Amino acid sequence: MATLLSVNVGKPEDVSWQGRTVHTGAWKSPVHGRRMVRHLNIDGDGQGDLAGHGGENRAVLVYQVQSYRYWEKELDRRDLTPGSFGENFTVDGLPDDEVCIGDRYRIGEAEFEVTQPRVTCYRVGMRLGEPAMASLLVAHHRPGFYLRVITEGEVTAGDAITRTRRGPQALSVADTDALLYLPGRDPAKLRSALSIPALSPGWQQSFRELAQGEPRRREPGWPGFRTLRVARKVAETPGVTSFHLDATDSTPLPEALPGQYLSVRVTPGKDSPAVRSYSLSSAPGAGTYRISVKREPHGRVSGYLHTCLRPGDLVDIASPRGTFVLQEGTRPVVLVSAGIGATPVLAMLHGLAAARDPRPVWWIHTARDRTRHVFAAETRELLAQLPDGRAYISYTAGADDPRHDDEPHIRHGRLTARSLADMAVPADADAYLCGPPAFMDDLGSHLRARGLSPERIHTEVFSALPAVNPGITDTPAVRPHQPDGPAATGPRVTFARSGISTPWSPERASLLDLAEACDVPTRWSCRTGVCHTCVTPVVSGDAAYTTEPLEPPEAGTVLICCSRPTTEIVLDL
Repeated sequence: MATLLSVNVGKPEDVSWQGRTVHTGAWKSPVHGRRMVRHLNIDGDGQGDLAGHGGENRAVLVYQVQSYRYWEKELDRRDLTPGSFGENFTVDGLPDDEVCIGDRYRIGEAEFEVTQPRVTCYRVGMRLGEPAMASLLVAHHRPGFYLRVITEGEVTAGDAITRTRRGPQALSVADTDALLYLPGRDPAKLRSALSIPALSPGWQQSFRELAQGEPRRREPGWPGFRTLRVARKVAETPGVTSFHLDATDSTPLPEALPGQYLSVRVTPGKDSPAVRSYSLSSAPGAGTYRISVKREPHGRVSGYLHTCLRPGDLVDIASPRGTFVLQEGTRPVVLVSAGIGATPVLAMLHGLAAARDPRPVWWIHTARDRTRHVFAAETRELLAQLPDGRAYISYTAGADDPRHDDEPHIRHGRLTARSLADMAVPADADAYLCGPPAFMDDLGSHLRARGLSPERIHTEVFSALPAVNPGITDTPAVRPHQPDGPAATGPRVTFARSGISTPWSPERASLLDLAEACDVPTRWSCRTGVCHTCVTPVVSGDAAYTTEPLEPPEAGTVLICCSRPTTEIVLDL
């Protein structure tokens, strides 16, 4: 019979780590006597990062003494004591390859249900002084698991552990963990996992995405950058210019998916090369490409394109890419944009119009005024080709313009929840949003309030994505910059979204390390090649892994937490 050997608790604290401060509850220590276990945690315990730990589905973390003995040999450690792996219950028995999701256990006065394996985050490695620990736990099939508290009650070391119910699919913790993090997934086990009610919502969502497969996407038409010719240059509004691009040999360019973007590399003046990404605003299958660029007040690249690029000039272009693409289906489509954010959803509108798509389509656009309403005539013509298309335009200035009187689809002011209700946006629609981050946050919130599910609200962001650095305490935002220290001489690394290009130094541990040294916003969790949070599209160039990830990412991407450049490289970061 399994036994509870130790009850371990600890309140979150600030811990210094690699020059930063991590707020974490990973430091747990054994307590003596009886402890009350409640629905969210044990009395005296707490979690520092509730996005990844804690809550009803992760109230209690369990780890086995048998795994302690295994790691003592594997790591040649003699200093491991109960709580070292951040667990609340150190137990004798309950191996990960036998305990199943949905199993229920009685310990002392309380009853528990197994909900998921441990989350593979970097903090267990930080706690143990073993940076690769998150990867090792998965690779060696010894993650440990979380419990939901079914019945609150007191527990104490020495309590017997009795299984009261078997999980419905007999899917072990180890198999569940491997199903998410390791290659060679068994489709039958994936289906089994999705039918277990006890499995936590986050893992259910991950398995649903795996079961549905990758979204429709097309491999790049060519590797790296290719030279295209500027065929035409068209002023759309006083601040927006379109550039029509074709092949230098006049052959048709590969078809892009509606919503994808191009990365453009130019060398403004005597400056170093710079890379920026711009959505395609043209019809898919046109054989040529069109990008439409807003001139920013201090934009080095947009200024160069507007003032220096002429028809007949050559420019380096990376092939179409991006996952913000129009999905096939039968549900209504809502295309929402502000300003130059119209470009990717305009390409979607082109695709819908070309197919005479029968789906109801809402075109919702915000501009400052009529003079800055980009593609106004073009969108009217496209909507007229749809069986069920409608337009709603909001101008945030120029409310006294009499020319609006005979255009009932034009209104004044910013979009609100009430205005979306007036437009009768349906709750079962697929929505595609592009514009300033605050605009998308507000509109996304309004759409969710209308009943749209979050997975049907798609957004496109061309600035640096919001950082995902779990547990790191908030610090003032710093504009990306060149790294401190002497100039390096290695291959040039370009962070395209952040506008930083800098030589690689072999002293850096990884591309993630370099990005952090430049204060480029980064997204990571395990830092060991397991979770794929740091996966980043590669626009051009190559990288090699310092530690092979447990599952390689898809082609055209790289895990920056465990890789270094082998050539000059451009990252969509």
